[in-house]
Amino acid sequence: MKLVSWNVNGFRAVLTKGFDEVFIAQDADIFCLQETKMKEGQAVYDPPGYQAYWHSAHKPGYSGTAVFTRIAPRKVEFGLLGGHLDEGRVMTLDFDGFFLVNAYVPNAQPELKRLPYRMEFEDAMRGHLTALAAGKPVIYCGDLNVAHQEIDLRHPAANRFNPGFSDQERAKMTELLAAGFTDTFRYLYPDRKDAYSWWSYRSNARASNAGWRIDYFVVSEGLAGNIRDATIQSQVYGSDHCPVVLDISL
Repeated sequence: MKLVSWNVNGFRAVLTKGFDEVFIAQDADIFCLQETKMKEGQAVYDPPGYQAYWHSAHKPGYSGTAVFTRIAPRKVEFGLLGGHLDEGRVMTLDFDGFFLVNAYVPNAQPELKRLPYRMEFEDAMRGHLTALAAGKPVIYCGDLNVAHQEIDLRHPAANRFNPGFSDQERAKMTELLAAGFTDTFRYLYPDRKDAYSWWSYRSNARASNAGWRIDYFVVSEGLAGNIRDATIQSQVYGSDHCPVVLDISL
């Protein structure tokens, strides 16, 4: 099974930048989006053979997630533990053999102004994932807005206390993995450097590959042995993020 995750930084915008060509070329069974920045129906995209599910923020032009899937889910739920609904950040799809959680994790914001909310979200997400994993395998994907280790960004020392690389956010990622989950890319490529999924629009960062790896596929540890490959599609443009891909036997 092939799954793709991509923060498109505005679905209406990426539709004008070759999204359809990327979607067709990836030929994914499930294609997850983050930061759609739209309500369902504000853009038309109806690829044959796929069902589409949308979770939009209440605030126009902000956040939002979506999933295109060839496999019909048994159920689709939004939010976390009955909350975290307003910003359209979390979708949980219940398939016959596994759960899929697609997330756009909140940014801690400059000076870590939103860190308390981020910490609350992380705890709720970990609780959600562990509860799901008690029933059947889980695949968790999306823009998790954290570079977990120094190898996951070009300039770790300069970013030590910045959002996405604060000690607190990194510790929450460590806590999640310790709770029985596996970072699929690092499972296969523990020492691979210069592998990034996001680049600032400033300072020509993408051309110089001064990036961050903040987009992930994480699986419950029972699935680790089923991973065939986990890749970062840095050759794909259209957003300040690139797609990440998981090939897994299910």
